[in-house]
Amino acid sequence: MTDDGVRPYRDNAEHLTDELRRLDARIARRLARTAERHEAISPDQVARAVYITRAEVDWLLAGGSGGVPPEPADPAADLSAEIGHRVLASERVGVTLGLPALGRHFGLSPMELDAVVICLAPELRRAYDRLYAYLQDDITRQRPSVDLVLDLLCADERERWAARPVFAPDAPLLRSGLVHTWDDPQSPSGSSGLARMLSLDPQVTRFLLGSPGLDGRTAGYARLDRPGEPVPGTEVDPALTERVARLAGTHRPGGPATVLQLMGADAGDVDDLAHRVSARLGRALLSLDVPAVPPAADPGALVALVLRDGRLFGAAVHLAGIDALSGEEQRPVAAALAAAVDQHGGLVFLSGAHDWPEGRRLLGGRVQVVAVPAPDPARSAAIWREELAAHTPRADAWATELAGRYRLPAGRIPAAVDLAVRSRTGPLGLPGLFAACRGQSAPTLGNLAVRVTVRARWDDLVLPGGSVAQLHEISDQFRHQARVWQAWGFGGRSARGRGLSALFNGPPGTGKTMAAEVLAGDLGLDLYHIDLSGVVSKYIGETEKNLSRVFAEARSSNAILFFDEADALFGKRTEVSDAHDRYANIETSYLLQKMEEYDGVVLLATNLARHLDEAFTRRIRFHVEFPFPDADHRERIWRALVPAAAPVSSTVDYAVLAEWFPVAGGNIRNIAVSAAFLAAADGGVITEAHILRSGRREYDKMGKLWSPPGEPAQQRGRD
Repeated sequence: MTDDGVRPYRDNAEHLTDELRRLDARIARRLARTAERHEAISPDQVARAVYITRAEVDWLLAGGSGGVPPEPADPAADLSAEIGHRVLASERVGVTLGLPALGRHFGLSPMELDAVVICLAPELRRAYDRLYAYLQDDITRQRPSVDLVLDLLCADERERWAARPVFAPDAPLLRSGLVHTWDDPQSPSGSSGLARMLSLDPQVTRFLLGSPGLDGRTAGYARLDRPGEPVPGTEVDPALTERVARLAGTHRPGGPATVLQLMGADAGDVDDLAHRVSARLGRALLSLDVPAVPPAADPGALVALVLRDGRLFGAAVHLAGIDALSGEEQRPVAAALAAAVDQHGGLVFLSGAHDWPEGRRLLGGRVQVVAVPAPDPARSAAIWREELAAHTPRADAWATELAGRYRLPAGRIPAAVDLAVRSRTGPLGLPGLFAACRGQSAPTLGNLAVRVTVRARWDDLVLPGGSVAQLHEISDQFRHQARVWQAWGFGGRSARGRGLSALFNGPPGTGKTMAAEVLAGDLGLDLYHIDLSGVVSKYIGETEKNLSRVFAEARSSNAILFFDEADALFGKRTEVSDAHDRYANIETSYLLQKMEEYDGVVLLATNLARHLDEAFTRRIRFHVEFPFPDADHRERIWRALVPAAAPVSSTVDYAVLAEWFPVAGGNIRNIAVSAAFLAAADGGVITEAHILRSGRREYDKMGKLWSPPGEPAQQRGRD
């Protein structure tokens, strides 16, 4: 009992029992206002299943004791005062009651809460089925109608008319899906106004009875995290969490929806931010993975259920992967979702890897966009250091190198360390951590790129010294970019132009792809070959969309992107003579802009550098030449390409072969491999004859003439 002598409710059940007592009093008052009828039972009305007497009603109201309860002037009013005092006392001592909570979450008036109790009663006691049937003079009408609710709650006709908007489609009860209506087929007036029947949504019934579960229709798609539960993982950025918490804290219950669009490449980091902000506000978080909802499940309707559950449990709602609703075909679903969010009136997080302009258009200025970047090198190094401390004494040195080499989201760093620790066969080392990082940052480029298996090493390259030196400079710049841009401050004035880009120029077969492999292997990064057939499209706007996706994925993938035949994408802009020229120039300008903004590693190869747009080449940091190999380089290539384990005849002279076949390294490899297969089928030793035969085949494939050694030089094919 509280200080003022009011006894709080022990629990939700005791409160609902009093609410039913008040409903009984209202039913009794309604009966008292009705003129007493003289009921005659005819022979065909003897069964209780089809006829309800006044005596039975009085018996039900007396709790089945057989007596008729005394009727004060207004028992419902007296009970209302008592219940109100006890509800306030319960709140003061921390007892949670479902019905008052429902009213707070949805901004319901006292009359709307009373209507909820009338709809709830048949779910608690079957006696109300027959009571409502009697009051409506129809044994089939065992659920309340709008007319009956108004009769029980209103004193006169004027009050009834004023209260009818409570059941309007845009009023809280129906708009939020708390109460459902359906037409009474037995009513002459059909679906009009007063004849509509009412029922409480099953999820609302469960909530009022204290059930903690989510709506069963969202099972498999939604997840509720209670307030106070620890947030696992590593925080992205405490300052960002604080800033978003201030934005989210401006939301007021009962006011318009507060919508924060969290835009970040890593879903884990975005999810972590939403959880931490909700925890900071003392709110539960109800999350729905929008792309996981199949179209057959009606995503719009499912979102509406999740939003309602969010209000039922006083939770913030997180709709993840919202950018999956971009595009013309998704517009109806996006519109339905935006309408549900707009009506929700709560705190909503929308998240995705990319912007969702359609949502901002539908929701207007209510959406506030918050970028969720990967942690900067200093923050990343601190996370690495913390995670590695228990596994190696070299945590400090390794943390700095890993942070500079990989742009991993905060949530994936602990996962990478865990993977490396579980996968090791000996002491933990950097190679194992590199492999784990690659596993945590695989891009999802689909048909736009092919992952290249990296095998080549520095010793495999046969290039002039200047070209090799430039490749080493590329590797060094990547390793030390964090020191130069952040620690030394060279990146302070502008965030543009930090990307590491190189153009490999030279004839086919001169080692451009091999050089890309060497850099990827040296840096411990994956290498992705961009498939131009999947990127370039004849449809206006599709090429830009594909390139935008490529660069967005590359930004978070920690992979080297390798564009072969780059002149097909980055060609010179032309004089405008028709609409196609104008569009081609727009496309090239767009690509130049993306290159300027890009801050990852990209390698481009071409044998037509003169065809590249000059503005594009100015943005490339390295230009590496891959010249056609001279005789000395061709001899080195022969020696590098023929394995030591291969059975080669002692008569084979690589210097002579370099003279006989003035071709690029790619062709030399083809000749060597073909000769090996010829030898495997003919005695098992690679001879000069096998090499000459495979060389002739390679020249035929190239469309060039070639004569055996000893013939006049002018008769042999020249490269």
